Amino acid sequence: MAIRASSSKEVETLVADLSSDSSLKRDAAVARLIVIGTRALDRVTRLASNRSASATARIAAFRSLEAIADPRALPAAIEAFADADASIAVAGLNTARVFLRMPQGVDVLDGVIQIALDRDRALPVRLAAIQALSELPSATVEPVLAALRSESEPEIANILQPTQRRAVVNTVRRLEAAAAGTLPTDAEALKSAIARSGADVPLSTLHQIIERVRVREGSDPAERRAAWMAARAAAHIALADRGSRLALYDLRETIESLREPIPVEFFAAVTTIGDATCLEPIAGAYRRAKDDWSRTHLADAFRAIVEREEITRRHATAKKIEKRFPGMWDLLNR
Repeated sequence: MAIRASSSKEVETLVADLSSDSSLKRDAAVARLIVIGTRALDRVTRLASNRSASATARIAAFRSLEAIADPRALPAAIEAFADADASIAVAGLNTARVFLRMPQGVDVLDGVIQIALDRDRALPVRLAAIQALSELPSATVEPVLAALRSESEPEIANILQPTQRRAVVNTVRRLEAAAAGTLPTDAEALKSAIARSGADVPLSTLHQIIERVRVREGSDPAERRAAWMAARAAAHIALADRGSRLALYDLRETIESLREPIPVEFFAAVTTIGDATCLEPIAGAYRRAKDDWSRTHLADAFRAIVEREEITRRHATAKKIEKRFPGMWDLLNR
């Protein structure tokens, strides 16, 4: 796909921001590149593959590629498996993991198995590989998992045990691992860790968790998505409780795409930190919602934002809503 000059300049700026010393600037660039999607693929892939670039920049590039999920990025991810820097190898594994359930998975699986079984590899890299394998059907990977169960390394044993028998883990470490890309197999465990320690980790950690979980939602079977969405909602409320709008874009997009009831934490978060940019998505979601529960929460959030931001009928957003949804402004403000 050809990139217009204006888009090309924006992509170049965002890719440059992936090398920023500011984690907030990097996170914002990742979020925007994910939205741009395949139009940014070539430039982001080049950065991810650039061994002379900083590890921080390459990891941010792989995070973008993981969410874009275009198979053309797969060779770069597989190449990263062999990187001497464990953090780069983990980033490559996290990107490649997205394709394990797709037709391209056959190109990934052998490499992931080799890493999982290689006792000479750094433990975080092996754990990322094992995490990826544990998400596949047991019939596919049981011989590998059986071999791993014989190991004495406690962290490997812990990740392989059924959820109810897993050792108690430090919840801050669990959140840090999730932000780095190693999500627990159980979404409820992550949600619980956020509830317990969401106030004890950097805001950027919660933001990264939201991005990781959103990717997981998109790649998991439908019956497991609700649990991951609940974990993402918990991260949003943790950010909102700290007054952060760092992931407001995700909150807006979630509400804008609402077609059925979502966890109440999404509504609580947008009520707490939403701004004028949230009002049009809320109005659209209210119009589409078929259940009174969702409509009630959407209307409450709309009124709270209007009052907090002191938005009147003369505001450009109000005029835009009234033009697109005639009568909706009065309906939601009554």
